[in-house]
Amino acid sequence: MTTHPSSRTEWTVRGTDRDEYIEVMRVVGEALLSPEPPREREHHLRPLLDAEGYDRVLVAVDGDEVVGSVNDFAFEMAMPGGPRPVAGVTGVGVWPTYRRRGVLSAMMRRQLADIHARGEHYAALWASEGAIYGRFGYGPAVAEMETGLRRPHARLRADAPRDPSLRIRLADPEQVRPDLERVHREVAAVQAGRFQRAEHWWDRTLRDLPEQRGGGGPLRAVVVSGPGGPLGYALYRTRNRWERDGSHGEVHVQEVTATAPAAWTALYEHLFNRDLVGEVLFASLAVDDPLHHLLADRGRAVPTLYTSLWVRLVDVPAALSERSYAAPVEAVLEVADRFAPWNAGRWRLRAGTGGARVEATDAAPDVSLDVSHLGAAHLGQTALDGYLRAGLLTEHTTGTVERLDTALHRSRAPFCGQVF
Repeated sequence: MTTHPSSRTEWTVRGTDRDEYIEVMRVVGEALLSPEPPREREHHLRPLLDAEGYDRVLVAVDGDEVVGSVNDFAFEMAMPGGPRPVAGVTGVGVWPTYRRRGVLSAMMRRQLADIHARGEHYAALWASEGAIYGRFGYGPAVAEMETGLRRPHARLRADAPRDPSLRIRLADPEQVRPDLERVHREVAAVQAGRFQRAEHWWDRTLRDLPEQRGGGGPLRAVVVSGPGGPLGYALYRTRNRWERDGSHGEVHVQEVTATAPAAWTALYEHLFNRDLVGEVLFASLAVDDPLHHLLADRGRAVPTLYTSLWVRLVDVPAALSERSYAAPVEAVLEVADRFAPWNAGRWRLRAGTGGARVEATDAAPDVSLDVSHLGAAHLGQTALDGYLRAGLLTEHTTGTVERLDTALHRSRAPFCGQVF
């Protein structure tokens, strides 16, 4: 493929199929600076697409050449108010010589219309470049963290909850996969931002090819169980490293989660007490992960925060109506939305701990804001007050933003933990 701007001034956005998807991989790989040619990446992507189907993949074509692509997966994601269908946007790319010609805008506009037509109220994505997606109505809704602990400081408090009756098993992940799936299913039902993993997503999570190991050992699973079954697990790999003064091995934790306090303690003490280990590294934790509270010296686990999930309200009145609220609030929201015009306008929100109602109105607005601000705030971690102080939204009725933030707040931080 030698895609370049031709003399044509027209291109179209349409669906695609399995046979053409190799061209999609070529375009997206080039856009994301992938070091591997499409055929070498195919075994990573094909299982997902074959399982999910190709009907959600859109391409921009100039004649017979694919010059752009965007896709979304059908997820069930925990949202405030319960699990909801969410379009997990991925595979976004434009051939470099077609940039800044409106290709991405046209694909995103078409994708949002398709998502809306399917009756889905939300879209979410991980942004390879955050500056791109705000203009399409996505807001940075989830901050996660990576951190690490050197061995002398990897100790838990003496009063951390411990249960000697819990069983701890270290195994190949496939040997304990039913336990992993059970724990994750329970956690993903209630922690905003997580989505339920179908079988093909578990295949992807547990795939352990040599080129994925980064010089480390094979993927390992440790499962903590009680009389009623599994209560938590961690997926990790070790890396053997020696220096002049001895072993400085590493434990690289891919994910860790639990459903009971004593299980968190058992998992962290297992990770911290591996022999020959000098440092334990966590790639992705919720910002309120129990680790900070369990550590004897929490200041030693210095967090590096990063934005993970961006959220987009595809149907503003439906999304706000089905959300749960921590406190009563009533406000008229004037929403701007260039890419989903059905959202633009004034909406009266009446909400409380028992439910919410949203309806169109001609009343004067209490707040004027962009749909991306609502997406950022929807999972309860990002406050609208930051946008207000930055001058990016307008408060017409003093105190409205504070009341909205109070109502939208959730005590537990959202978390995704799975790049898609």
